[in-house]
Amino acid sequence: MQIFTNPQELSAQCKAWHRAGDDIALVPTMGYYHQGHEDLMAFARTQAKRLVVSLFVNPTQFGPGEDLEAYPRNAERDADIARSHGADALFMPQPETMYAPDHATWVEVPELSRGLCGLTRPVHFRGVCTVVLKLFMLTGADVAVFGQKDWQQQAILRRMVRDLDVPVRIETRETVREADGLALSSRNVYLSPDERAHAPEIRKALLFAQKLAQSGETSVKLLREAVLRRWAEFLPMGRLDYLSIVHPESMAPLTEVTGPALMACAVRMGKARLIDNILLRP
Repeated sequence: MQIFTNPQELSAQCKAWHRAGDDIALVPTMGYYHQGHEDLMAFARTQAKRLVVSLFVNPTQFGPGEDLEAYPRNAERDADIARSHGADALFMPQPETMYAPDHATWVEVPELSRGLCGLTRPVHFRGVCTVVLKLFMLTGADVAVFGQKDWQQQAILRRMVRDLDVPVRIETRETVREADGLALSSRNVYLSPDERAHAPEIRKALLFAQKLAQSGETSVKLLREAVLRRWAEFLPMGRLDYLSIVHPESMAPLTEVTGPALMACAVRMGKARLIDNILLRP
């Protein structure tokens, strides 16, 4: 496995692979790997001759007061994990190599970014789209793999790729969970033992809403109220960021669940902000 810190050197290597007839799979990450990241790498390894993993805590997707400096990091361990999953290249740039001092160009998908996580993180998806497009251009990736936990993110990136005619195929993997249902996240390390014990109630309430919808409940208002009641009883230490039911592709808010519908949420527990989602109707 080669480790690159210079964008131009990574680009040169990827171009050489393409000239040799090798296709490239990309897994963009911010590091501090868990089994969810490993699943993305293992799947990506099956999708192309070459696997590139990026490890970059991207400052432009963090807003004021967010956890940019505190975000967990362990580059040496992450490199070992990427190597064990057959990565041909690990890209670990510094911010100054990715963004010039007078950087002034941004990529946005406003219609899909305003709701859900965009409500309290207004610059987040602008930063995500910009850095991911840069990674697509540097690697010339033929396929890129993302996780379903970040559903809004992958929907936004799919629209970006479609609208800008970026020649990359996006694949999405199911959320990897702990045995008790908690979605794996690098930020789970922020949870205290008591918070960790209660965090699976996030998923349990979403599953309850799914059962209601599958039993015939169509009212978004009633489905939200059912989840909020469960959280009030079983997750009293959780602080709601948002709980929304939207179309899974357009991210448009729904009032009735009569077709494809995604329930998505963010709940703050202590220093952690935990996101999750579930398809009420596929």
